[in-house]
Amino acid sequence: MLNCLVIEDDAETRDYLASGLRAAGYAVVAEHNSEAGARRLLEARWDVVVLDRMLPGHVDGIGLLEQMRARGDATPVLILSALNSVDERVRGLRAGSDDYLTKPFVMSELLARVENLCRRTAWSRETSLLQVADMQLDLRTMRVTRHGSPIALQPREFRLLEYLMRHEGQIVTRTMLLEGVWEYRFDPQTNVIDVQISRLRGKIDKDFSPPLIHTVRGAGYLLSAAPSHGTTA
Repeated sequence: MLNCLVIEDDAETRDYLASGLRAAGYAVVAEHNSEAGARRLLEARWDVVVLDRMLPGHVDGIGLLEQMRARGDATPVLILSALNSVDERVRGLRAGSDDYLTKPFVMSELLARVENLCRRTAWSRETSLLQVADMQLDLRTMRVTRHGSPIALQPREFRLLEYLMRHEGQIVTRTMLLEGVWEYRFDPQTNVIDVQISRLRGKIDKDFSPPLIHTVRGAGYLLSAAPSHGTTA
């Protein structure tokens, strides 16, 4: 049985979420504000968190999420929000959420998204150590090294690198990255992928050789120690 933490201030919505998730087989704990949610996050290991965007308390949902990621907590998080603008969705995803669902929502869709987050987490645990050239990524410790030197990554950067390493030698498109790492369908014109790739390059390629992340013009990105013709570092 997978453990799900629900943090939602509206009592009716909270009860609806807890009831639906329990009926689907999850062990659910529900809290009503960010302070109680923060305590729960530290008390146990969670398989997934359903987090309201506009929580009462000292911090809102985004603030609580940022606290989680800052301490290295990579638990999958689904944000629920009445704010449905593209800017708000981007803000939530950049803060470290794994998915973003707007209110009102249908329980079947929420369950499908939660199941997908849990499945992705289970898949990521199948292999504990990934390696490309002199770079290693340890899924158990969330530690990345290159030529033996540790590289500090933010949780989103870590997941992006993991995805690229699992697809070593393959061209991955922006759409693949948005769906595989963010699990969300953005406008394909968004620059969030380019920004994250640039940041990741600055950490894993800047002081090392050969460069591993390559741009494939008109197609996407490629992680490889031996890039093919038509790629740029």
